[in-house]
Formats: sequence, C-alpha cells, structure tokens
Amino acid sequence: MAWNWGFVKRNIVSSVCVSFLQAEKMSLTVADAVDYKGFPADKSRTDGWVPAALSLGIEICERLSTMGIAVNLVTYLGGTMHLPSATSANVVTDFMGTSFLLCLLGGFLADSYLGRYRTIAIFASVQMLGTCLLAVSTKLPQLRPPPCQDTEVTQCQQANSFQMGILYLSLYLIALGTGGLKSSVSGFGTDQFDEKDAKEKAQMSYFFSRFFFVISIGTLMAVTVLVYIQDEVGRSWGYGICSASMFLALVIFFSGTKRYRYKKCSGSPVVHICQVVSAASGKRKGKLPSDISLLYEDLPEAVRIHHTDQFRFLDKASVVTEDDYSHNGSFIANPWKLCPVTRVEEVKKMIRLLPIWATTILFWTTYAQMITFSVEQATTMERTIGNFQIPAGSLTVFFVGAILISLAVYDRFIIPLWKKWKGKPGFTNLQMIAIGLFLSAMGMAAAAIVEVKRLSVAKEHSETTQLPITVFYLIPQFFLVGSGEGFIYTGQLDFFITQSPKGMKTMSTGLFLTTLSLGFFFSSLLVSIVKVATGSGGRQGWLGENINKGRLDCFYGLLAALSFINFGLFLLSAAWFRRKTVRQAPEMEIIVKESTIEEKC
Repeated sequence: MAWNWGFVKRNIVSSVCVSFLQAEKMSLTVADAVDYKGFPADKSRTDGWVPAALSLGIEICERLSTMGIAVNLVTYLGGTMHLPSATSANVVTDFMGTSFLLCLLGGFLADSYLGRYRTIAIFASVQMLGTCLLAVSTKLPQLRPPPCQDTEVTQCQQANSFQMGILYLSLYLIALGTGGLKSSVSGFGTDQFDEKDAKEKAQMSYFFSRFFFVISIGTLMAVTVLVYIQDEVGRSWGYGICSASMFLALVIFFSGTKRYRYKKCSGSPVVHICQVVSAASGKRKGKLPSDISLLYEDLPEAVRIHHTDQFRFLDKASVVTEDDYSHNGSFIANPWKLCPVTRVEEVKKMIRLLPIWATTILFWTTYAQMITFSVEQATTMERTIGNFQIPAGSLTVFFVGAILISLAVYDRFIIPLWKKWKGKPGFTNLQMIAIGLFLSAMGMAAAAIVEVKRLSVAKEHSETTQLPITVFYLIPQFFLVGSGEGFIYTGQLDFFITQSPKGMKTMSTGLFLTTLSLGFFFSSLLVSIVKVATGSGGRQGWLGENINKGRLDCFYGLLAALSFINFGLFLLSAAWFRRKTVRQAPEMEIIVKESTIEEKC
C-alpha cells in the first residue's frame, strides 16, 4: 500500500512538473506569430521594440523620398522641363494621388498573398529603383530640353515625349513603391508586439504614439535639407540621396529578419465585401423572410453582429434558398452565394462610413495646393534672409511646423482644459475632422487674399522675375492648412479604425488613405476644368502659362467656397452618423470590448 502511495505521488509530481513546463514554454512564445523558420515565435529571440524600430527606417526614407520629390517637383517641371504652370501642378497631384491609391494594392497583397515582410521588401526595392532612375534622368542632358532664359515658358522648348516618358516611368515606379509599402509598415510594426503581454502592450502604445512623429521628421528633412540640396547642389544629388537612403534602410530592415515576428495571411476584406455584394445581387429577386432569425448565420454567438434594418437589400445575401442545397439534399455554404449575417453587417458598417469618407476628400485637394501653386507663388517672391535664399520648396517647413505645433498645443493645453471642463479626454474623432476642415477652408480664404496682394505687385513690376514682396506673406495659408492636417489626419485615422468592424481594420485604413488619393486626383480634375472654362478663346484664364498674368486668387476663392460648403455637408453627415450609431450601439458592444487595443492602433 505504501509503495502504491509513493507511485501515485511520483505521478502527481511528474504531471505537475510537465504542466508547469508546458505553461512556462507557452508563456515564452507568441500565440499568433511565427519566427522566420515558421516555428512559434520565441519571446527570448524575437524582441518587441527593437525589430519594430528597424521598420521605422523604411518609413522615414519613404517620406524623405516622396515628399522631397513632391514639394519641389513643380519647380523642376516648369524651370527645367518647361511645362506650363497648370500642367506642372497636375503632374505632381497625379503622382501623389497614384501613390496613395496604390496603398489598396499593397494592403491587398500583404493580407492575401505576400505577408507584410515580403510586401515591404519588394516595394521598398521598387521605390529605390525609381529614385535611382529619377536621379539619372535629371543628370543626363539628353533626358531634358535645352536650357532657356526666357521669362515666358511658351517661348522655351518643352520636353519631348521620350524625355517625359523616362520622367513618368521613374515617378510612377516611386509611386508604386510608396503605395505598396505604406499600408504595411505600421501593421508590421505592431506585429512585433504581443498584445497579451502587459510589458509589450505598453511598448506598442509607445510605438504608435511616435509613429506619426517619425513621419513628420522624415517630411521635415525632405522640405529642408533635401530641397536645399536639390536647388543648390543638384537634382541628381538630391534624388541620389533618396535612393541611397532607401538602400541603407533596406539593409537595416533585412538585418532584423531573424528577430522579426510574422503573422500569417488572413485574407483580404475586399474579397469579403465582394462576396456579400455578389450574393445579394444573385438573390436580388428573392424575398426576405419575415422572421430575421431565419437568415443564415454560422459564427459563434460571442462574435456575432446582430441584424440591423438599414440597407436591407444586402440582407438577401443571407437568405437560404434551394440553390444552397446539392442534388442529394446536403447543405452547401458557398461564400459567393450565401453569407452569414455578421459578414453582411460588417459591410453595412463600412457603408455607414462613406458619407464621412466623401466629405473629407476635399481637404486633400486644398492640401495639394500647398505643394504646387503655393510653391510656384514662392518662386516669384523675395526669399532672401541676409545672404541666404530660402528654396521655394522649403516654404512647406511652415506647413510641417504647423502640424507639430498644433498637435503639441492640443496634447499639452487643449486636452487638460477640455477634460476639466467637459470631463472628456479631448475632442472626439469627428470633432477633430471638423476642426481640420474648417481650418483648411480658412487657409484657402487667406491664400486668396494674399494672392490679390501678390498680383497687384506683379502688375506694377511686370518686367522683373522676382517681385519685391516677401515670401512670408504665404505663412498664413501654410500654417492654417498645416494645422488642419494635424487635426484631420489623426481624426480620420482614429475614426476609420475605431468605427470599422473588427475584421476590416486593414480595409478601413485603406479607405482612409484613398481620401488622400482622390483629393489629389480631384485637384488635377479641377485645375483642368478651370483652365478650359476660363482660358478658352485664346484668353489667359485663371491658370495660364504664367501665374503672374493669371487669376490664382479666383481659383483659391473657388476652393475656399467649395471648402465651406463641404464643411456644412460634413456636419450633416456627422449628425446622421452619430444618430445611426447611437441607435445601433448595442450591436457594436462586442466589437468594442474585444478589440480595444486594435481600435487604438
């Protein structure tokens, strides 16, 4: 009997030890991540903060390249390639618009096929190739027209189709690289942290609080140091630095390969949305059951989103019909023909975001003027401080400075006062967006007033290439629109992530980035329309070949009017969204409770 009791004790001790060792082993691994060999990620070998910091180098160099090119490209197109003012502006806005539109492609490939690591590596290499080609195209005399000293651009020989073709090839390689990697860098950074670990959870919050700051640092370097090198040393040197810095960032990025944590591809939300639309379209002639409990649902109760009456035409995607059964009577749930109610409700939530999405596009149209026509204005104005001449593209430093100042003031002064007065930690995301839209509208109004003053000076000194009016008159428009971006960027990012379904966070980030893209494209469209409408019949028009002989003030006034109208539409959309959200708050509780960390990211 004693021997049996000893045997039992040994078994118990052995079982406890095994359980303890298994628990300890599990605590040293990250449940939903693997290492570079495909094994569960070991915390002792895959650190959190250091690998995340390595990916920030890619983001800094991406901003350095994209903004360093964008803010000063209009002067190169006009001064070296001899393109008209409006055409130069459209080339820049099309380039920026394409860059942000391709973020959807990058996000789709990362989620569905490549994963974030491969996506960043591939598209960062593409961007490096594009900047290298751009450096070559600005260096070789054969790839640009002969120099011209004439004050009238129309009298100079424009770049031919081959020269413009090489320029476009390099620009759109850069756009492809930017769009492909931009949607993956922040997500790959968060992959390096374990949300279930208290220490790493705090580190992840620190990472995100510094991410936008890092972007701003890259932009600040672009509009100061890089623009100065382009103007004073040479374009090819400036773009060559972009290519070399991206190469260095890639080397640093690859150096962390063995320390990274990798998440498996989970499938793209775009496919899920297409499945719901396809299923609903295929059953558009069918009837909805009177009892909503008859609609198809296959997800556990804990993660379900309850049915809502809004956009009921989509509910037909969840109607079970005879086509959902095979010939032998077995049930077949084809996701392209039958979708669960939760999947349909996720799509409904995305649709509810669209009015807010649409009314934020125009802000990025006004933003586009800061890196196109405002830079052209600066080239005609007095820019010297003592013996130093400020590069025209570097005037956007006031734009970046406004972003940093507005965010600092909001964080240090407004939030404490608002919390003391209203009992809330700062403005809501919709209030942040509203402030940004209002400031941008005021910025365009200020730009129109300043342009009236500049044009009056231009009429008095029509023979001079540099007008006797200080460039610091442009500071109000840069500062107002820059402060607007500080509020609207953070407000948009917070809104689209926190208000989207849990399974569509990546999709909502892509939706946010498309507002930037469409804003730039709308700027190009608006410039073309205004040019045709005001410049027909041989007239100069508002946006002619020479901005000193045009009416840029009228164009800015038009944008100011559109911005104020858009601001009113946003307030209506925000009121509609809040009313719908309040009514449907119980349906959102599960998502909010289960994805608090993910929503903040």
